Order: sequence, then C-alpha cells, then structure tokens
Amino acid sequence: MVLRKDFEVRTVNPIIEFCMSNLANGSWRALEILENDPNLDVIEYSCLNHCEFCAGHLFALVNGEIVTGEDPEKLVENIYHRLEEEPLF
Repeated sequence: MVLRKDFEVRTVNPIIEFCMSNLANGSWRALEILENDPNLDVIEYSCLNHCEFCAGHLFALVNGEIVTGEDPEKLVENIYHRLEEEPLF
C-alpha cells in the first residue's frame, strides 16, 4: 500500500447564496461583509426562485435554507446565528 504525501484534505465551507435582484434591493452590503469570511463560500445567482421573499425581504440561502433580515446587518447576524444552530458537521 502506498500513501500519498501530496494529498490535501479540504474542509467544506457553508454555502451562502444571494439573488441578484435581492442584492439590488440592499442585501449587497451583507454579501460584502460575508465575502470577507474565508470560512464561507458566498455565491451570487441571477435568481434563486424565491420571489415571494425577494420582493419583500432581504434574504439569502444558507446551505439551502432561507434566512431573512430587516437590514443587511441583521441579515448577516441571522446568517451567522443559523450557522451556529446548524453547523455542517
């Protein structure tokens, strides 16, 4: 049996997804804050198909679950709270 010494183990980061329309509504400030966290994978999509939330709330998907906030700072707070409640592993 041969062991490879060049094998790198990578951890899986939580995935935070934003809708472009919601970014235009103000969640871009939350995205900017979260992009600075190297322990998160932040992704922008043209549409997340959650128009009922997008029209009335700032929101993001956190590992596929909807998280909302009254303002960008509260959205960031709620995202980190969700990650504490439901870590990946």
